[in-house]
Amino acid sequence: MSTSSVPSARLDVEIRPGRPPLLPADAVRGMAWEEFRTALRGLVTEHGAVLVRGFGLGSPTDVEGVFRGLADGLMTEREAFAAREVYADSIYSSSAWPAAQQMCMHHELSYACEFPGLMLFACLVAPASGGATGIADSPTVLDALPPDLVDRFAREGWELVRSYNEEIGASVADSFGTDDRAAVETYCRANAIEFAWQPDGGLRTRQRRHAVLTHPVTGRRCWFNQIAFLNDHTMEPDVREYLLEVYGPDGLPFTTRFGNGDPIDRDVVDLLTGTYEQHTLREPWQAGDLLLVDNIRTAHGRDPFDSPREVLVGLGDPVRVGEQR
Repeated sequence: MSTSSVPSARLDVEIRPGRPPLLPADAVRGMAWEEFRTALRGLVTEHGAVLVRGFGLGSPTDVEGVFRGLADGLMTEREAFAAREVYADSIYSSSAWPAAQQMCMHHELSYACEFPGLMLFACLVAPASGGATGIADSPTVLDALPPDLVDRFAREGWELVRSYNEEIGASVADSFGTDDRAAVETYCRANAIEFAWQPDGGLRTRQRRHAVLTHPVTGRRCWFNQIAFLNDHTMEPDVREYLLEVYGPDGLPFTTRFGNGDPIDRDVVDLLTGTYEQHTLREPWQAGDLLLVDNIRTAHGRDPFDSPREVLVGLGDPVRVGEQR
């Protein structure tokens, strides 16, 4: 990610308790594009995220132009855990996740060998209530967790186990962009994913990843994973019970384990989600808002909502595992 910045003292950034840094669009209106880009990316480096209000994004075309101009390249998503609508090349809807359910805090694609360094969000339709994209500072979350738990995950990493079929969760085609077995196997081998085709045609995968990364710019240790979000204990209890009854523990669409394969108990998952919640910043969406998030430093999630909500997403600044210090 770029380290250049414009001093934030030049910009009218609102820092408010419990809310993300907010920049009124008038503070950057009239800037030349390169100055605007440098200013916003500098604020992301400084604060971990910034919400630009009053930017006036009104269509997917508007969003695509801004996303491509701000990011150092946009990724095509692979290994998705939920379907997205594709608006344009590498411009997506937010993940299809039940509106009534909380989407736990996470770092996008932290289970993949290539992940975005910068997340870009744009709101075209704001829900009447709920639906905020909350954010949490990862070094702060790490410091708040029990040191012995952090040490174990830092030492062992974490394991993601997935089961793909045509009935639940993301399909093979949704996740890998193809259902061609040879292409899927080639991808898995290139990305350190163990795989096994099942007699019914389904696919099971297993991958071990780092739980803690050092930020490439700040040098701070970051709690960077989806251990809590993709654990089966965060499913709605009746959904989890049904899936276990029908598919068994090895057939769940996803779950997470300690790096040595040990199961992660509910109390650990509750501790992680509770710690995130203590440090989450929220601001209700308004139509036209633009939110930029440093995906290594800052986790994000989504609150439940009860009305139409249209938020577009870009996965910017691709990073390969090993490129960060």
